[in-house]
Amino acid sequence: MERRFVRQGRDGGLVTLELINSKPLNILGSGAIDELAEAFREISHDSDVRVVVLRGAGEQAFIGGADINEMVELDRSTGEIFIRRLAGLCEAIRECPVPVIARLAGWCLGGGLEVAICCDLRIAEPGAKFGMPEVAVGIPSVIHSALLPVLIGASHAGWLLLIGETIDAATALGWGLVHEVVAADELDHRIAELTTKLSGFGTSAVRQQKRLLNKWFEMSLHGAIEDSIEQFGLAFLTGEPQQHMRAFLSRKRDKS
Repeated sequence: MERRFVRQGRDGGLVTLELINSKPLNILGSGAIDELAEAFREISHDSDVRVVVLRGAGEQAFIGGADINEMVELDRSTGEIFIRRLAGLCEAIRECPVPVIARLAGWCLGGGLEVAICCDLRIAEPGAKFGMPEVAVGIPSVIHSALLPVLIGASHAGWLLLIGETIDAATALGWGLVHEVVAADELDHRIAELTTKLSGFGTSAVRQQKRLLNKWFEMSLHGAIEDSIEQFGLAFLTGEPQQHMRAFLSRKRDKS
């Protein structure tokens, strides 16, 4: 299917999705939201995919937010339709069975930050800036902003959501909002290192681990522990533990 807003690249098990044709700051309108969501749903059915990198076109922004030109015309009914559409994209990312890495250059605001926090790994360059400025334009931050208190703590989440000010990459790293900050000219190299590492792990184990991480957001500690015991046993049906553990022991013997 030809897409206007999404450029998709493929290199073996690595898929790169790039938001394009969405103004200099990669703004999310309904068309872009739908195309990205559909791309993630298609990837979810491809057993050969090992990892996905999500990025915005250029270096000015990952995603600069949802399209205010579209939102200004919304009423209650159409507003709910619009935000459910964005929630659908966020869920498509979370439900994607393989790890999704957000390449964070430049601005990451509002709906763009919600998309980023639904990715499994967030790697930023030092000039990246993050914020949830919805209160400044008369709306609350909703849907997957609900993940923020768990990810960065209630205090930091409250600051982002109530004050609406942006924070820099160093602050985002200190808060746990991003996993790493690397020099701008090293950003793609570092992401390539991570994709290579993830691609070298057992496919089933990585998919199983992502599924568990997502489930733990919604489970009690006891429930998560009990569920993970069953998942540990199921892992041995794939043959991956035996393969990778034997390889580990072989390398260890070779070094001794």
